[in-house]
Amino acid sequence: MNLEDHLGDVLRKGRLHAGVAVETAAHAGGLTSAQWQALEETGTVPRPLPWPVLAPLLHLDAVKLAGLAQGWTPRPVEVTQWRELRVITTGGDGCTVNAYLVWDEVTREAALFDTGLDASPIRHLIESEQLQLRYIFITHGHEDHVAGLADLRRQFPKARLRRSDPTAPPDQRNRLNDCLALGSLRITLRETPGHAADGVTYLVGNWPDDAPHVAVVGDAIFAGSMGKAPEAAALARQKVIEQILSLPPATLLCPGHGPLTTVAEEKAHNPFF
Repeated sequence: MNLEDHLGDVLRKGRLHAGVAVETAAHAGGLTSAQWQALEETGTVPRPLPWPVLAPLLHLDAVKLAGLAQGWTPRPVEVTQWRELRVITTGGDGCTVNAYLVWDEVTREAALFDTGLDASPIRHLIESEQLQLRYIFITHGHEDHVAGLADLRRQFPKARLRRSDPTAPPDQRNRLNDCLALGSLRITLRETPGHAADGVTYLVGNWPDDAPHVAVVGDAIFAGSMGKAPEAAALARQKVIEQILSLPPATLLCPGHGPLTTVAEEKAHNPFF
């Protein structure tokens, strides 16, 4: 799976988060404004850029930016250690979105994290694995992450919906001290607003064979990037650092877009952190 954000996307987000004009960024990089705009659009570097000069202007890490420019991607994760975890990727209009299904191997109780754009593959997976959908967790309320919600609630009316939208009915709202059981699995939450005001990360632990925790992070962080947050960039970074990158290095990060990654990979390679 390709990265959600290429180099140009990262530079654009860094520039917008820092409030830097195109002309200013272009000058720091030794480019014309037209060349800079092409770089943001395509991710193709016309020539070696002065990352140590450019990166601080955009509040990015120079070494990690250089690595991304040289083609860094996260090391593939051996997901078989989480036997009851599935990634469901749906697409449309040039966008792909990830949803995640986890379940307990004994009770067959399942939890879904986000819905993606199409509920059909989720429904088929639940039926083929003979699961009981107990929870639907929403990482944030952007349309691409909840497009299949209405269909799933009709198909599985007994599934409990949980989200951090303050306008949701009280019985659907997350609570910070929640620790929900899914068979032997345990699900807790960490608030990660910034990209979205209702952003939340769900942490799934107590896996068989001591597999590392799984963090479903929505759009708070991607492999090599983060969700756009021009109105709350400082808050978004702070929450990712405090609530996600503080987890053990082997923690599996499950973003709303792009490939799986780990805390260790992102601390070592993500230019925003």
